[in-house]
Amino acid sequence: MKEEKQRGTISIKVKLLGIILPVVILIMVLLVGISYFISRTIIRGYSEDLLTSSIENQANQIEAWLNENLAAFQMAKQAIEETNPQPAELQGILDGYYGFNDNYPDGLYIADADGNLMKAAGSGKTEADPAGAVWYQEGLTRWNMGFTKAYTNDAGAEVISASGILKGDTGALRVISADLTLERISIIVNSYIGMDQARAFLVSSADGTVLAHHDNALISTKLSGADDAFLRDIGEKVAGRDYAMAEIDRNMTAFAQIQGTDWILVSYIPTDVIYADIKGVRTLMIVIGLLSVLVLAVMVERVVHMVIRPVKELTRVVTAMTGGDFTIEVRRAGNDEIGVMSRYVERFISSMREMIRSIHAVSGRLNEQAGNSDEVSGQMYDASRLQSQSMKELNTTVEQLSLSVNEIADNATTLAMVVADTKDDGGQVESRMKETVAVSVRGKEDMQRVSGAMKDINASMETLQQAIDKVGKASEEINDITTVIGNIADQTDLLSLNASIEAARAGEAGRGFAVVAGEIGHLAQTSAEAVRNIENLIGEINVLVGDTIRQTGESVKNINNSSTLVGNALRTFDTIFNNIEQVNGLVQGMIKKVEQVDDVATNVAAISQEQAASSEEILATSETMVEQADHITRSSERVSDGARELTASAEELYGQIARFRTEKEAGVQ
Repeated sequence: MKEEKQRGTISIKVKLLGIILPVVILIMVLLVGISYFISRTIIRGYSEDLLTSSIENQANQIEAWLNENLAAFQMAKQAIEETNPQPAELQGILDGYYGFNDNYPDGLYIADADGNLMKAAGSGKTEADPAGAVWYQEGLTRWNMGFTKAYTNDAGAEVISASGILKGDTGALRVISADLTLERISIIVNSYIGMDQARAFLVSSADGTVLAHHDNALISTKLSGADDAFLRDIGEKVAGRDYAMAEIDRNMTAFAQIQGTDWILVSYIPTDVIYADIKGVRTLMIVIGLLSVLVLAVMVERVVHMVIRPVKELTRVVTAMTGGDFTIEVRRAGNDEIGVMSRYVERFISSMREMIRSIHAVSGRLNEQAGNSDEVSGQMYDASRLQSQSMKELNTTVEQLSLSVNEIADNATTLAMVVADTKDDGGQVESRMKETVAVSVRGKEDMQRVSGAMKDINASMETLQQAIDKVGKASEEINDITTVIGNIADQTDLLSLNASIEAARAGEAGRGFAVVAGEIGHLAQTSAEAVRNIENLIGEINVLVGDTIRQTGESVKNINNSSTLVGNALRTFDTIFNNIEQVNGLVQGMIKKVEQVDDVATNVAAISQEQAASSEEILATSETMVEQADHITRSSERVSDGARELTASAEELYGQIARFRTEKEAGVQ
């Protein structure tokens, strides 16, 4: 918990809002962008269609206007050709066309190869060299009336002319013509624009001359030399015969060729005008999108809050379980996945609560039995130490006995030699016999003490064997307890694995629960390792107890053998004592029966030698028993150490289990 506080936590609500809101904003931006792009494309297509329809209609209107004027000129030409009038009549016809139509107010005029110019009386047209004029030169190339290229007449006006060869019987080559001013054509061109805020101008594809424009200053200028980049770009497309609709310098531009001429009608409209409405729609869509994002953010926050609230409850429960509190209750939350998780967590808490109670009880019993085992091992160690001390005392006694027996044997041998050498020294024999009686009394008393010590050793060994049997039984009980704990640890590990699987299924929301499952798994592994350590210790204790039992049996056997030997020695000492008493009774007649005393002394010497050999065997047996007693003491000490380790492990297990609470404390809700 401290590490989590130090790292800091980020709410799931913040994470979800941090993920959902950018996605929603991105979607809204994409929707607005796509809608704007689609709307722009639709409006562009609609505008292109409208501009195309407008320029086609405008071209048709101009063609109709040109054809109408050209038809009128052609009709007048045919009328003159059919009537073949006289000069006076021809003058009347020309006067009749003067002012007849606003499109050609000067009417018709005729020139011949000699430079003679015939015009209406009221016309102000002048021509210095009619035969060299543009209208005359181009008129000579066709029989029917046709339009010339734009040019400047002698009056300085920008005009185009409709001219053609006039047939007649005069024999002279004549050309009839009529002028249309470019200003008039500009008026016609601009009056037929069918699209609002669109502009149009007329240009000659032959040399890029502007024939008609709303700006009269541009009429008769060349597109290639214009100051405006847009006009220069138009000139490049016209020169390249590229008449496809295109966006040129932020102007949607359409081209249409006027049939029967080399004129190109150019109609254009600024893209800002086209997209003005869509920009307003875009702004409106952005405002609506922002409002939608705001409303959606509030809705998402509320929904996330409702969804996350049960998760917070589970987090509280898992946090409490991590701290070892299994008294906590889970509040159920609906029938969704979180509700199912809550029910399973509640079941898990219930099962863990029962399991911890069981482990707590088992650990308590284990702690108690470990204490009993420690106490028994202490008693066994004390008993073995007492046995070792007793065996050492027995060894000392037996060693003294051996020395005494050897001394008796030496004395008996000396007695035989003295009796053989000094048969006449009865007083000395009597004195020696008294000493022999005293030594025999002491030997008897020593052997009686040895017999009592052997009985005490036998009783101590029986007590030690009973204590070792108790240790063996305690080890078996501890082994059963560790088996139960091992099963509990395995079940806990299995529950931890199931909890980890459930946490993995829960995804991000189950991360805290996965931590709890990991801690439970770690506790199960720690318990299993402790159980294995206890089992190893119990195994070592069982081996030591087996060795102790075996060595104790051997010690009992050796002690029994020693007791038999001591009993035999005691009986031998009784025999010696009785014999010495008889010898003491016969000493009075020793002088008379010195030969018999010599035989008796010889027998005594032999018996003393046998007794010395027996005492040496008893001493060797006693030393072996001392070594066995020391070995038992060391084994008992190892058993005691193992019991203390078992007690420490039991206390550690008890302390680990004590971290978990399965019952609510008084006054705690």
